[in-house]
Amino acid sequence: MTRRPKIFCIGFHKTGTTSLYAALSSLGLKVSGTIGHRWSAERLRREGAALCIRTARRFDAAEDMPWPTFFRELDDAYPDSKFILTVREPEAWFASIDRHFGDVDTEMHRFIYGPHKGRARDDRAHWIATMSAHNAAVRAHFTGRSEQLLEMNLAKGDGWEMLAPFLGVDRPPAPFPVKNTSAGRTRLSYRVKKKLNELVGRAALPERLI
Repeated sequence: MTRRPKIFCIGFHKTGTTSLYAALSSLGLKVSGTIGHRWSAERLRREGAALCIRTARRFDAAEDMPWPTFFRELDDAYPDSKFILTVREPEAWFASIDRHFGDVDTEMHRFIYGPHKGRARDDRAHWIATMSAHNAAVRAHFTGRSEQLLEMNLAKGDGWEMLAPFLGVDRPPAPFPVKNTSAGRTRLSYRVKKKLNELVGRAALPERLI
């Protein structure tokens, strides 16, 4: 029996990851979202890669943090996988980050952006530089492997015409989903679906790994 390649969405948050989650789910794939959100930044640095590798065994695909930061380890552990880098124009990206997170300072943010850089509004330039450096590192890592890396800019309209051929599936008749817009986030249905997605991801792991 041929094993289906894993699909890892390795773009930073606020680059269309929720839309990609919806697109992959609509193809019948079991998709993991954020994991390790209760962990400290130090524990994520120390054990996060192993957590992602273990969790991936239970899913067809994965997106959101901390998955993007461990693309090298995931590539080593699942060498035939497909990787999708969602990108966004830096200033528009940070404006969305600022609206969404505001003054929120979390352990996940400190893991991604640094010990004293967990609040976006404290250092806009650093957050943009971190995101840009990540994208550059992904492109460098997958140089010459276009069959494994797809770069998408959902804000500019990239959708099924790129994703379907990359995954080797027929293009669905429904439009590519657009999720997690600023208007949509205020709706009760959005908040309920987001919470359910988080619970499904946590249910796949023992409590000690959450």
